[in-house]
Amino acid sequence: MNVLVTYWSQTGNTRKIAEAIFRSLVCDKTLKPFSEVETLDEFDLIFIGFPIMQFGPPPAARKFISRAEDKNVALFITHATVSNSSDPIQQAMLAKELDKCKAICFHTKLLGMYNCQGELSEKISDELNNSGIPMLMAFAAMRPSTLGHPNPEEIKLAAGFATTIMKGF
Repeated sequence: MNVLVTYWSQTGNTRKIAEAIFRSLVCDKTLKPFSEVETLDEFDLIFIGFPIMQFGPPPAARKFISRAEDKNVALFITHATVSNSSDPIQQAMLAKELDKCKAICFHTKLLGMYNCQGELSEKISDELNNSGIPMLMAFAAMRPSTLGHPNPEEIKLAAGFATTIMKGF
């Protein structure tokens, strides 16, 4: 079995999860960012990671996943939303964003998806605050609750996700 762990990471959150997944795999494996993956032909399974941006998958993820037709895929997604929030509106918004991530895999064999909170960078928080758009400014105000994510528990859960995918494959 030959497995690719690939990702697009703007701030390093998704890369941390990719590295944890990679370390947990016991097989022939490759770890590369999207930009360094030339072909998918040699891989039996592809773990694909990216952050949620602008309420869905970023263009880089859409483009990469379009190359994975009929491939076995497992997604790992980072986002700034509190994963265990008791706020039903926040949870509904996250569920909708995650559904958009799944939807771009319509032509793959999607085996599963892991998601966790990542740290909202100061730069992005500043951009959101300066937008003048109340909803984006409210999102920027969540930054303090994102600090330190993905945390050790989320990283451990990502490794467990990879192990589970491999057992079922």
